[in-house]
Amino acid sequence: MRKIIAAFNTTIDGNCHHTAGIADADLHQHYTDLLDNAGALLYGRTTFQLMQYWQTLLKNPSGEKASDDFAKAIDKVPKIVFSRTLKITDWTTAEIATIPLEEVIKELKQQKGKDIFIGSRSLIIQLMNLNLVDELQLCIQPVIAGKGLSLFDNIKDRTIFKHKKTKNFNNGAIILYYEPTS
Repeated sequence: MRKIIAAFNTTIDGNCHHTAGIADADLHQHYTDLLDNAGALLYGRTTFQLMQYWQTLLKNPSGEKASDDFAKAIDKVPKIVFSRTLKITDWTTAEIATIPLEEVIKELKQQKGKDIFIGSRSLIIQLMNLNLVDELQLCIQPVIAGKGLSLFDNIKDRTIFKHKKTKNFNNGAIILYYEPTS
């Protein structure tokens, strides 16, 4: 059975602000490797529209190998976008969900293939509240943002996690890998 993995960046103060992190070559390489092992990416509208930035690097490479490789990797992975307002994706590997999130997850988990990654704060919260997250990969950036949304706002119930491993990066970021125990 495929795992549902919530992979997300946050700051030391727990804020989700897309410009607050330090996106260097090591971190880009980590996420490129992660995408090479992804069966699908699930996004909400806002995060999906932010991720469309990578399409520009496909057309006009930056010359930075790690960034350009990430753009190629994200382009290949099927993406499912959950939005009430978005009508088209303008990305050949992306589609808009036509059934509710919970049904999509249950359907995807039953299929064979690579794991499913969730990269949107709103979807992570919904899936945490439905107890449908199998693993949390939390990248903590060595930054205090002072602003932004808290990743775990509106979580209904206390969830206890078991720490699986930690990955350290030269820029001071760390990724904590957790599995829920209950």
